[in-house]
Amino acid sequence: MTAVSDALPPVPDPALVSALAADLDASDFRSEPLRRLWGEEADDALGRGVREPLLRAVDGDSSALATLGRLLVLGMPQPAALVSAALPRLGAEGLAALGLARVSGADAVPTALVRPQSFVDADGIGEWWIASDLDELALGTELPADHVLGVGGASRTLAELIVPTPVGRALDLGTGCGIQALLVSRHAGEVVATDVSSRALAFAALNARLNGVSNITFQLGSMFEPVEGEAFDLIVSNPPFVITPRVDGVTAYEYRDGGLIGDALVEQFVRSAPAHLTPGGIAQLLGNWESVSSGSDPSTGPGAEGSTTSGLDRLESWIAPDLDAWVIQREELTPLEYAELWIRDGGTTPREPTFGRMLEAWLDDFAGRGVTAVGFGYVLLRRGAAGRAPLRRFERLSQPLSAPGRALRDGLAAHDVLGDGIPQTLVTASDVTEARHYMPGDDDPSVIELRQGGGFGRTVSADTALAGFVGACDGELTVSQIAGALADLFDVPLADLWAELEPRIRELVQDGFLVAAS
Repeated sequence: MTAVSDALPPVPDPALVSALAADLDASDFRSEPLRRLWGEEADDALGRGVREPLLRAVDGDSSALATLGRLLVLGMPQPAALVSAALPRLGAEGLAALGLARVSGADAVPTALVRPQSFVDADGIGEWWIASDLDELALGTELPADHVLGVGGASRTLAELIVPTPVGRALDLGTGCGIQALLVSRHAGEVVATDVSSRALAFAALNARLNGVSNITFQLGSMFEPVEGEAFDLIVSNPPFVITPRVDGVTAYEYRDGGLIGDALVEQFVRSAPAHLTPGGIAQLLGNWESVSSGSDPSTGPGAEGSTTSGLDRLESWIAPDLDAWVIQREELTPLEYAELWIRDGGTTPREPTFGRMLEAWLDDFAGRGVTAVGFGYVLLRRGAAGRAPLRRFERLSQPLSAPGRALRDGLAAHDVLGDGIPQTLVTASDVTEARHYMPGDDDPSVIELRQGGGFGRTVSADTALAGFVGACDGELTVSQIAGALADLFDVPLADLWAELEPRIRELVQDGFLVAAS
């Protein structure tokens, strides 16, 4: 039988939560003070799951910050007297009443973590206190099936992807500890946060109160069931998309496993979300999608013998053709790599006898369904304007991304602008540079590259005509004037030059190398 948490979910009692927030604020319980307390090297080691350097750094330190760091960041028991001194308004007993600890003899034993989480968005720099279940480092064992995860890498990734546009109503589907709902609340009038786990909703409600956020409501239920018939300007989701075999001996974690076969949960989301979008509304999620051998995926029809349907092609087939769709695949893993990743994520290492059995179960599941690879990436859907050709981008990007949320916003805006044709006057974006490569002794470059410093960090090969066009886009000359000058320079018919340049210019506008002059 799969283990579940022994600790009860937290109780967001308003008075107690207010006392906790005041105590954490008074002790300066925030990321930078904690990092200074135990040092950058120890803080970085904790991010890798190693806590010994941190413990050495605060050994014998009974200050409020050190006590709370050991108790709430590491999940280690502390003397109740020290905890009450560190939390003078709440006390150890109040922390227990909130469901975040229990008092056992002379000690306060944590039953949850509370960690500061800094963030940067369009409105500036901020920080939340985020409560979640004890992690495997604190538990010293495999995570229970109903574990409520804190802020992990996927949460931070989705936060960076959210298009930074003010909206009226937003939905955080599968809210978990509530971090996305909190972030979205900063530019939404109202946020609805849903989850299939009542335990997760309790943590999310506590975190909203702890951080003084009042425009979020919480609803229990699976997928879109709690918001049937409702529409939103923005839907965000870090859903439980992990592909897990449905066999005994393999734990199905609520925070990452949606209970469906293969990538069916992602399919269900992209098929269902559009019905809950307002005109112009956007849905964004993280997900996995499988590449499958021919005959294994009935949704895409029969394939040639020995062929494979890529995950991106399968995903595209699930999205209605009249929707704007922008999908970015960040990585692709083999079945073995994928299985190892998620077995370790649950706290099981190769040293444990269960590791091999779980690995076999994963590989058997993939083999039985003809899965050859699993992609991971980002999905953006938009209900675009009627009568406009939809945006359809399905691409693979592995390079580092800078402010991808703004890049997605600008890409959508560029698509809308291009619907009326190439703007009359263009300006080269400030982050674009040009690199030219020459063979020794040559006067003319053999390779010209346009490089994007921000956004998606794209590199585009250019010929001398396209490079000349981009170089002339300073907002003074119109597009037609620049094209005419280049036709004269290269002594070619303008119509021929424009036929070659026009689609390349469109691509550069779409990708943010060129922007409409203001």
